Amino acid sequence: MKFNYFLIFLAFLFGCKNNSNNPEFIKNATGRYLYNSDEVIRVYFEENEMFLAWRGANKIKPLKVDDATFFVKEMNEKIQFLTNPENQTAYMVLMPKEENKPIVYNFRKLKDGEMVPSEYLENKEFDKALEGYLAIKKKDSSDSAIDEKYLNSLGYETLREKNFEEAKAIFKINAALYPNSSNVYDSLGEAYMKSGDTLMAIENYQISLTLDSGNFRAKQQLKKLKKKV
Repeated sequence: MKFNYFLIFLAFLFGCKNNSNNPEFIKNATGRYLYNSDEVIRVYFEENEMFLAWRGANKIKPLKVDDATFFVKEMNEKIQFLTNPENQTAYMVLMPKEENKPIVYNFRKLKDGEMVPSEYLENKEFDKALEGYLAIKKKDSSDSAIDEKYLNSLGYETLREKNFEEAKAIFKINAALYPNSSNVYDSLGEAYMKSGDTLMAIENYQISLTLDSGNFRAKQQLKKLKKKV
């Protein structure tokens, strides 16, 4: 019995030792990593234990496999923190699931102060958000972060919360990305209308109607708005 307790004690000590992370590793791994063009994973430590903040979950705790490798259940992936020898840039890397597969440097560590477009939106830095989304489109016009329907839906979600300036900013970004879309100007017109700016509402509904003369909704709104002027 005593021998069994001794084994349990040793296992406990080994587990504690295995879960600890050295100060240099903590310093190097702590930071924000670019998961995709408009999404970030934050890595931080509490009492030497690693946690991730990702997709609304602010305290994901990876399982430590060894001194360099962690398993993230929410991703079903093993990760390591490596420096790409080609550009000397730090990355959070998904480890290959098959032997002899090359390492892909997946998630670049962001520089201090570097943000993605959606974060600029949250900070009300609308010009920087627009610049960021335009850069994404230039790099990959099919990127889901700049999907017209997604941005339109995000704009309406914000509009329902009566955050008029942010809603207008999102619709303006959508219009800049898709200048030939009647729908984005229709949405922008509605945002101006609900914020009380009748003249700008009229202007954007007219643009929408120019792009699509069959936009019945824009015609109806224009009739109502022009009566107010």
